[in-house]
Amino acid sequence: MALCGDEFGCAKGQTMRIDRNFASRVDWNLLRTFVEIVHAGGIGAAARKLNRQQPTISVALKRLEDHVGTQLLHRSASGVELTVAGRAMLLICEDMFEAARTVPHQMAQAMKQVEGLVRIQMMSSIVSPEFDEAIATCRRRHPAVQIELRVSPWRQVLDALERGEVELGVGFDSGVRTGLNYEPLFVEVQQLYCDRNHPLYGRRITRLSDLREQGFVLTGEDELDTITRLRQRYGLGTVVNGLAEDIHEAKRLISLGVGIGFLPVLAAGDLVERDRLWPLLPHDAEPSYNIYLLSREGETRDTPTQLFLDEILRRLRARPHA
Repeated sequence: MALCGDEFGCAKGQTMRIDRNFASRVDWNLLRTFVEIVHAGGIGAAARKLNRQQPTISVALKRLEDHVGTQLLHRSASGVELTVAGRAMLLICEDMFEAARTVPHQMAQAMKQVEGLVRIQMMSSIVSPEFDEAIATCRRRHPAVQIELRVSPWRQVLDALERGEVELGVGFDSGVRTGLNYEPLFVEVQQLYCDRNHPLYGRRITRLSDLREQGFVLTGEDELDTITRLRQRYGLGTVVNGLAEDIHEAKRLISLGVGIGFLPVLAAGDLVERDRLWPLLPHDAEPSYNIYLLSREGETRDTPTQLFLDEILRRLRARPHA
Protein backbone atom coordinates (compact mmCIF):
# COMPACT_ATOMS: atom_id res chain seq x y z
CA MET A 1 0.00 0.00 0.00
CA ALA A 2 1.27 3.45 -0.91
CA LEU A 3 1.43 6.54 1.28
CA CYS A 4 -1.02 9.24 0.29
CA GLY A 5 -0.32 12.99 0.53
CA ASP A 6 -2.81 15.90 0.65
CA GLU A 7 -3.17 15.98 -3.13
CA PHE A 8 -4.68 12.51 -2.99
CA GLY A 9 -7.29 13.53 -0.48
CA CYS A 10 -5.84 12.07 2.72
CA ALA A 11 -3.51 13.50 5.33
CA LYS A 12 0.21 13.59 4.59
CA GLY A 13 1.92 10.44 5.76
CA GLN A 14 -1.37 8.58 6.20
CA THR A 15 -1.60 5.10 4.74
CA MET A 16 -4.55 4.84 2.36
CA ARG A 17 -6.79 1.95 3.38
CA ILE A 18 -7.70 -0.38 0.52
CA ASP A 19 -10.90 -2.37 0.99
CA ARG A 20 -10.45 -5.51 -1.09
CA ASN A 21 -14.14 -6.36 -0.61
CA PHE A 22 -15.29 -2.95 -1.85
CA ALA A 23 -17.44 -4.27 -4.70
CA SER A 24 -19.46 -6.58 -2.46
CA ARG A 25 -19.80 -4.09 0.41
CA VAL A 26 -20.49 -0.74 -1.24
CA ASP A 27 -24.01 0.63 -1.68
CA TRP A 28 -24.15 1.41 -5.40
CA ASN A 29 -26.59 4.26 -4.74
CA LEU A 30 -23.71 6.09 -3.05
CA LEU A 31 -21.89 6.19 -6.38
CA ARG A 32 -24.90 7.77 -8.08
CA THR A 33 -25.19 10.32 -5.28
CA PHE A 34 -21.50 11.20 -5.66
CA VAL A 35 -21.94 11.82 -9.39
CA GLU A 36 -25.00 13.99 -8.72
CA ILE A 37 -23.01 16.10 -6.23
CA VAL A 38 -20.25 16.68 -8.78
CA HIS A 39 -22.62 17.45 -11.67
CA ALA A 40 -24.78 19.75 -9.53
CA GLY A 41 -21.71 21.59 -8.19
CA GLY A 42 -22.43 21.11 -4.51
CA ILE A 43 -24.17 19.12 -1.81
CA GLY A 44 -27.06 21.55 -1.45
CA ALA A 45 -27.70 21.67 -5.20
CA ALA A 46 -27.59 17.86 -5.39
CA ALA A 47 -30.05 17.60 -2.51
CA ARG A 48 -32.49 19.90 -4.30
CA LYS A 49 -32.13 17.97 -7.55
CA LEU A 50 -32.66 14.61 -5.83
CA ASN A 51 -35.43 16.01 -3.58
CA ARG A 52 -33.62 14.90 -0.46
CA GLN A 53 -32.38 16.61 2.70
CA GLN A 54 -28.87 18.11 2.58
CA PRO A 55 -27.64 16.17 5.67
CA THR A 56 -28.71 12.94 3.94
CA ILE A 57 -26.51 13.78 0.95
CA SER A 58 -23.59 14.71 3.22
CA VAL A 59 -23.89 11.40 5.08
CA ALA A 60 -23.98 9.48 1.78
CA LEU A 61 -20.78 11.19 0.62
CA LYS A 62 -19.08 10.44 3.96
CA ARG A 63 -20.11 6.77 3.71
CA LEU A 64 -18.61 6.51 0.22
CA GLU A 65 -15.38 8.17 1.34
CA ASP A 66 -15.21 5.72 4.24
CA HIS A 67 -15.64 2.84 1.78
CA VAL A 68 -12.82 4.00 -0.51
CA GLY A 69 -10.63 5.13 2.39
CA THR A 70 -9.90 8.65 1.19
CA GLN A 71 -11.45 12.07 0.64
CA LEU A 72 -13.15 12.53 -2.73
CA LEU A 73 -14.25 16.18 -2.54
CA HIS A 74 -13.05 19.42 -0.96
CA ARG A 75 -16.07 21.41 0.19
CA SER A 76 -16.14 25.21 0.32
CA ALA A 77 -18.62 28.07 0.29
CA SER A 78 -18.43 28.17 -3.50
CA GLY A 79 -19.17 24.47 -4.00
CA VAL A 80 -17.04 21.36 -4.26
CA GLU A 81 -13.69 20.53 -5.84
CA LEU A 82 -12.59 17.03 -6.79
CA THR A 83 -9.47 15.58 -5.25
CA VAL A 84 -7.25 13.41 -7.43
CA ALA A 85 -9.02 10.37 -5.99
CA GLY A 86 -12.35 12.06 -6.67
CA ARG A 87 -11.51 12.61 -10.32
CA ALA A 88 -10.59 8.94 -10.65
CA MET A 89 -13.83 7.94 -8.93
CA LEU A 90 -15.89 10.18 -11.23
CA LEU A 91 -14.43 8.56 -14.35
CA ILE A 92 -15.11 5.09 -12.95
CA CYS A 93 -18.70 5.98 -12.05
CA GLU A 94 -19.43 7.52 -15.44
CA ASP A 95 -18.06 4.42 -17.18
CA MET A 96 -20.23 2.21 -14.96
CA PHE A 97 -23.39 4.21 -15.63
CA GLU A 98 -22.66 4.26 -19.35
CA ALA A 99 -22.29 0.47 -19.32
CA ALA A 100 -25.55 0.14 -17.36
CA ARG A 101 -27.33 2.42 -19.81
CA THR A 102 -26.44 0.12 -22.72
CA VAL A 103 -27.81 -3.04 -21.03
CA PRO A 104 -31.30 -2.92 -22.64
CA HIS A 105 -29.76 -2.26 -26.06
CA GLN A 106 -27.27 -5.09 -25.70
CA MET A 107 -30.02 -7.45 -24.52
CA ALA A 108 -32.14 -6.56 -27.54
CA GLN A 109 -29.13 -7.19 -29.77
CA ALA A 110 -28.39 -10.56 -28.13
CA MET A 111 -32.00 -11.64 -28.62
CA LYS A 112 -31.98 -10.39 -32.23
CA GLN A 113 -34.96 -8.15 -31.58
CA VAL A 114 -33.51 -4.90 -32.91
CA GLU A 115 -35.68 -3.03 -35.37
CA GLY A 116 -36.45 0.61 -36.06
CA LEU A 117 -35.00 3.70 -37.73
CA VAL A 118 -31.63 5.42 -37.33
CA ARG A 119 -31.95 9.05 -38.44
CA ILE A 120 -28.74 10.89 -39.33
CA GLN A 121 -28.48 14.43 -40.69
CA MET A 122 -25.20 15.24 -42.41
CA MET A 123 -23.34 17.62 -44.67
CA SER A 124 -22.95 16.67 -48.30
CA SER A 125 -19.89 14.80 -49.54
CA ILE A 126 -18.80 13.16 -46.27
CA VAL A 127 -15.99 10.65 -46.88
CA SER A 128 -15.30 8.51 -43.80
CA PRO A 129 -14.45 4.78 -43.86
CA GLU A 130 -15.45 4.42 -40.19
CA PHE A 131 -18.86 5.95 -40.84
CA ASP A 132 -19.47 3.72 -43.87
CA GLU A 133 -18.26 0.59 -42.07
CA ALA A 134 -20.53 1.31 -39.10
CA ILE A 135 -23.55 1.57 -41.41
CA ALA A 136 -22.64 -1.68 -43.17
CA THR A 137 -22.08 -3.51 -39.88
CA CYS A 138 -25.32 -2.22 -38.38
CA ARG A 139 -27.28 -3.33 -41.42
CA ARG A 140 -25.60 -6.75 -41.55
CA ARG A 141 -26.22 -7.46 -37.86
CA HIS A 142 -29.72 -5.98 -37.76
CA PRO A 143 -31.55 -6.47 -41.06
CA ALA A 144 -34.75 -4.95 -39.64
CA VAL A 145 -33.04 -1.61 -38.94
CA GLN A 146 -33.49 1.21 -41.47
CA ILE A 147 -30.87 3.91 -42.00
CA GLU A 148 -32.11 7.36 -43.03
CA LEU A 149 -29.53 9.92 -44.21
CA ARG A 150 -30.66 13.52 -44.54
CA VAL A 151 -28.29 15.92 -46.33
CA SER A 152 -28.29 19.63 -45.50
CA PRO A 153 -25.97 22.61 -44.93
CA TRP A 154 -23.92 22.31 -41.77
CA ARG A 155 -25.87 24.84 -39.71
CA GLN A 156 -29.09 22.96 -40.41
CA VAL A 157 -27.43 19.77 -39.12
CA LEU A 158 -26.79 21.47 -35.78
CA ASP A 159 -30.26 23.02 -35.66
CA ALA A 160 -31.96 19.66 -36.37
CA LEU A 161 -30.02 18.04 -33.53
CA GLU A 162 -30.91 20.80 -31.09
CA ARG A 163 -34.60 20.53 -32.00
CA GLY A 164 -34.52 16.74 -31.60
CA GLU A 165 -35.52 16.11 -35.23
CA VAL A 166 -32.64 13.62 -35.60
CA GLU A 167 -30.58 11.68 -33.09
CA LEU A 168 -27.19 11.86 -34.81
CA GLY A 169 -25.38 14.28 -37.08
CA VAL A 170 -22.20 14.53 -39.12
CA GLY A 171 -20.85 17.98 -39.79
CA PHE A 172 -18.78 21.02 -38.97
CA ASP A 173 -19.13 23.58 -36.21
CA SER A 174 -17.18 26.80 -35.82
CA GLY A 175 -17.98 26.82 -32.09
CA VAL A 176 -19.39 24.47 -29.48
CA ARG A 177 -23.12 24.35 -28.83
CA THR A 178 -24.27 23.51 -25.33
CA GLY A 179 -26.07 20.19 -25.16
CA LEU A 180 -24.22 18.50 -28.02
CA ASN A 181 -21.46 15.89 -27.94
CA TYR A 182 -18.61 16.36 -30.44
CA GLU A 183 -16.59 13.31 -31.49
CA PRO A 184 -13.91 14.08 -34.12
CA LEU A 185 -14.69 11.95 -37.19
CA PHE A 186 -11.91 13.09 -39.51
CA VAL A 187 -9.94 16.14 -40.60
CA GLU A 188 -11.23 17.48 -43.90
CA VAL A 189 -8.94 19.42 -46.23
CA GLN A 190 -10.13 21.76 -48.97
CA GLN A 191 -8.44 22.91 -52.17
CA LEU A 192 -9.18 25.60 -54.72
CA TYR A 193 -9.85 24.06 -58.13
CA CYS A 194 -10.21 25.14 -61.76
CA ASP A 195 -11.13 23.03 -64.78
CA ARG A 196 -8.60 21.87 -67.38
CA ASN A 197 -9.59 24.58 -69.87
CA HIS A 198 -9.18 27.45 -67.41
CA PRO A 199 -6.31 29.95 -67.99
CA LEU A 200 -4.96 29.06 -64.51
CA TYR A 201 -4.69 25.35 -65.31
CA GLY A 202 -1.21 24.00 -64.49
CA ARG A 203 -0.31 26.90 -62.19
CA ARG A 204 0.13 27.11 -58.43
CA ILE A 205 -1.19 30.24 -56.76
CA THR A 206 0.88 31.52 -53.84
CA ARG A 207 -0.88 34.89 -53.47
CA LEU A 208 -4.63 34.47 -53.08
CA SER A 209 -5.15 38.20 -53.59
CA ASP A 210 -4.22 37.62 -57.26
CA LEU A 211 -7.56 35.82 -57.67
CA ARG A 212 -9.83 38.73 -56.74
CA GLU A 213 -11.06 39.23 -60.29
CA GLN A 214 -11.71 35.55 -60.92
CA GLY A 215 -15.25 34.23 -61.25
CA PHE A 216 -16.10 31.78 -58.44
CA VAL A 217 -18.53 28.94 -57.85
CA LEU A 218 -19.84 29.30 -54.29
CA THR A 219 -21.68 26.81 -52.10
CA GLY A 220 -23.99 29.23 -50.27
CA GLU A 221 -25.16 28.00 -46.88
CA ASP A 222 -23.07 24.85 -47.30
CA GLU A 223 -19.85 26.90 -47.23
CA LEU A 224 -17.94 26.44 -43.99
CA ASP A 225 -16.88 29.40 -41.85
CA THR A 226 -13.23 28.46 -42.41
CA ILE A 227 -13.63 28.97 -46.17
CA THR A 228 -15.83 32.07 -45.81
CA ARG A 229 -13.23 33.80 -43.63
CA LEU A 230 -10.45 32.85 -46.05
CA ARG A 231 -12.39 34.26 -49.02
CA GLN A 232 -13.26 37.46 -47.19
CA ARG A 233 -9.68 37.96 -46.06
CA TYR A 234 -8.43 38.00 -49.66
CA GLY A 235 -11.51 39.45 -51.35
CA LEU A 236 -12.36 36.25 -53.22
CA GLY A 237 -15.78 35.43 -54.60
CA THR A 238 -16.94 38.98 -55.28
CA VAL A 239 -17.47 37.79 -58.86
CA VAL A 240 -19.95 34.90 -58.65
CA ASN A 241 -20.33 32.78 -61.78
CA GLY A 242 -22.16 29.88 -60.14
CA LEU A 243 -23.91 28.81 -56.97
CA ALA A 244 -24.68 25.29 -55.72
CA GLU A 245 -25.80 24.37 -52.19
CA ASP A 246 -24.45 20.83 -52.58
CA ILE A 247 -20.75 19.95 -52.89
CA HIS A 248 -21.39 17.44 -55.68
CA GLU A 249 -23.19 20.06 -57.77
CA ALA A 250 -20.51 22.67 -57.05
CA LYS A 251 -17.97 20.13 -58.30
CA ARG A 252 -20.02 19.71 -61.46
CA LEU A 253 -20.07 23.47 -62.14
CA ILE A 254 -16.34 23.89 -61.52
CA SER A 255 -15.43 20.93 -63.75
CA LEU A 256 -17.64 22.36 -66.53
CA GLY A 257 -15.75 25.65 -66.53
CA VAL A 258 -18.34 27.86 -64.81
CA GLY A 259 -15.75 29.19 -62.35
CA ILE A 260 -13.10 28.29 -59.81
CA GLY A 261 -14.06 27.16 -56.32
CA PHE A 262 -13.22 25.40 -53.09
CA LEU A 263 -13.99 21.69 -52.71
CA PRO A 264 -13.02 18.99 -50.18
CA VAL A 265 -9.94 17.16 -51.46
CA LEU A 266 -11.50 13.72 -50.99
CA ALA A 267 -14.66 14.74 -52.85
CA ALA A 268 -12.68 16.15 -55.78
CA GLY A 269 -10.14 13.31 -55.99
CA ASP A 270 -11.86 11.37 -58.77
CA LEU A 271 -11.96 14.36 -61.15
CA VAL A 272 -8.37 15.33 -60.30
CA GLU A 273 -7.24 11.81 -61.25
CA ARG A 274 -9.12 12.12 -64.54
CA ASP A 275 -7.50 15.51 -65.21
CA ARG A 276 -10.80 17.36 -65.13
CA LEU A 277 -9.90 19.48 -62.10
CA TRP A 278 -6.63 21.22 -61.24
CA PRO A 279 -5.61 22.12 -57.63
CA LEU A 280 -4.40 25.73 -57.54
CA LEU A 281 -3.03 25.99 -53.98
CA PRO A 282 0.25 24.56 -52.65
CA HIS A 283 -0.42 21.74 -50.19
CA ASP A 284 0.79 23.79 -47.21
CA ALA A 285 -1.83 26.46 -48.00
CA GLU A 286 -4.84 24.10 -48.02
CA PRO A 287 -7.41 25.03 -45.33
CA SER A 288 -8.41 22.20 -42.96
CA TYR A 289 -10.91 21.67 -40.13
CA ASN A 290 -12.56 18.94 -38.07
CA ILE A 291 -15.69 17.10 -39.15
CA TYR A 292 -17.56 15.76 -36.13
CA LEU A 293 -19.91 12.94 -35.27
CA LEU A 294 -22.58 14.82 -33.32
CA SER A 295 -25.15 13.64 -30.79
CA ARG A 296 -27.32 15.15 -28.09
CA GLU A 297 -25.97 15.12 -24.52
CA GLY A 298 -27.88 12.98 -22.05
CA GLU A 299 -30.22 11.70 -24.73
CA THR A 300 -32.19 8.50 -24.05
CA ARG A 301 -31.83 6.91 -27.47
CA ASP A 302 -33.74 4.08 -29.06
CA THR A 303 -31.87 0.79 -29.41
CA PRO A 304 -30.99 0.98 -33.15
CA THR A 305 -29.54 4.48 -32.76
CA GLN A 306 -27.59 3.57 -29.64
CA LEU A 307 -26.12 0.43 -31.22
CA PHE A 308 -25.10 2.37 -34.33
CA LEU A 309 -23.51 5.09 -32.18
CA ASP A 310 -21.65 2.48 -30.11
CA GLU A 311 -20.40 0.83 -33.30
CA ILE A 312 -18.99 3.97 -34.86
CA LEU A 313 -17.50 5.21 -31.58
CA ARG A 314 -15.76 1.86 -31.14
CA ARG A 315 -14.22 2.22 -34.58
CA LEU A 316 -13.17 5.82 -34.04
CA ARG A 317 -11.53 5.13 -30.70
CA ALA A 318 -9.70 2.10 -32.09
CA ARG A 319 -7.90 4.22 -34.68
CA PRO A 320 -4.15 4.57 -34.11
CA HIS A 321 -3.19 8.00 -32.83
CA ALA A 322 -1.02 10.11 -35.08
